[in-house]
Amino acid sequence: MSSERSAIILAAGLGTRMKSTKPKVLHEVLGRTLVGHVLRSVRAIRPERRIVVVGAAADQVRAHLAEVAPEADTVFQDKQLGTGHAVRIAMDANPDLKGTVLVAFGDAPLLRAASIAELVEVHEKKGNAVTVLTAVVDDPTGLGRIVRDNEGNVLRNVEHRDADHAELAIREINSGTFACDADVLREQLDRLSTANDQGEYYLTDIIELAREAGHTVGAVVVDDPTETLGCNDRAQLAELRRILQGRINTELMKSGVTMDDPATTWIDATVKVAPDVLIHPGVQLKGATAVDSGAEIGPDTTLTDTIVGADAEVVRSHATQAHIGEGAHVGPYAHLRPASKLAERSKIGAFVETKNLEMGAGAKAAHLAYLGDVTVGADANIGCGVIVANYDGVKKHHTEIGEGVFVGCDSVLVAPVSVGDGAYIGAGSTIVKDVEPGDLAVARARQAALEDWVAKKRPGTVSDKAARRAKGEAGVSEA
Repeated sequence: MSSERSAIILAAGLGTRMKSTKPKVLHEVLGRTLVGHVLRSVRAIRPERRIVVVGAAADQVRAHLAEVAPEADTVFQDKQLGTGHAVRIAMDANPDLKGTVLVAFGDAPLLRAASIAELVEVHEKKGNAVTVLTAVVDDPTGLGRIVRDNEGNVLRNVEHRDADHAELAIREINSGTFACDADVLREQLDRLSTANDQGEYYLTDIIELAREAGHTVGAVVVDDPTETLGCNDRAQLAELRRILQGRINTELMKSGVTMDDPATTWIDATVKVAPDVLIHPGVQLKGATAVDSGAEIGPDTTLTDTIVGADAEVVRSHATQAHIGEGAHVGPYAHLRPASKLAERSKIGAFVETKNLEMGAGAKAAHLAYLGDVTVGADANIGCGVIVANYDGVKKHHTEIGEGVFVGCDSVLVAPVSVGDGAYIGAGSTIVKDVEPGDLAVARARQAALEDWVAKKRPGTVSDKAARRAKGEAGVSEA
């Protein structure tokens, strides 16, 4: 038998019960599409080729594969005539396939790489022609049953709608994942018929056909039946997401991550979290996010494609494509937009929004500020209500704020502008020109007072009475 290995992923169906214009296999579960999870898992057998059978919305699926698995080949199934038909198209398009061919459904994201590896290893070690991955479930309704003889040998698969009373009582089900000898697979695909309730070519019929032809057929039973679950509608999609959530969270906690409330903690399969991270309730970690040791995240925080350094703290905030340095503090209620980079010990506080920011070590913007397209030097202090006006209606412009700068509250820096090291900006200033190092810049109207304006213009009002009392005028009542 050849040592070559290949994988065929069945992903041709639209999934009408999903009620979506997007094909079923492109719906996401914690960081990857359904088919993306399967493609990653089959890497465990190091296949020379990964072949994806596409059909409905094929252009969408091909575009996605070009992003996540550019080395995968696709074959087109024009009419969905059953799983056996789909595999036959893939085999016909690849007549030189040899050795072991793994076949898996593209909507089974919970299938572990270890289970796929075990299936193929058992298949090859025992010299089987066909080996099916099975599970024993409490409720097999709607699923294909694995029929065995009295000695435990696999005889055939029978679909639920085609099963008799005795077969319906069987609890061992077919997962839809097979390891097959390429030559035997071709041989038995040619023998498939549509003599069943659905009028389709069932791939599962190769079990019985191969056995009748004198080939050895076997099965590997997975310990966790949830690995075999597929997805047909949004309710099942949510259930897959919940199961994968529990699996990911359990693995992280066993690796040394603390979670106050795993039930409200959602972490993508693509995220990396180091030991000794503390995660509070209501946290979502998405995409390429990575959190280093000692960091504290949440509560109520969403981080997408964001790097969090050791011992940093992020509280009730959102960040996308941001970099939060070691020991930095973010939040509560901060919004870090793409290309926000916070150096060590820096601080972005309550109701601060940033974009394309480089925040120096120890610098801080504690509250109510907008910092866009700006570089802030080390140990600078950005006061409350400060705005960097980076957009002129056509283009974005950059602002430079030097080291040790103090920007007073309610100031506006109109980009492009530069504030030199150690400079001060007086509160309420609008800065439109560069400020030299060490200077104090004040740009605001001179305060003026119109004497007794309230008494003249607002006589008898609450304000007028309060002013008169303050001046000690006689005869002013409290009413």
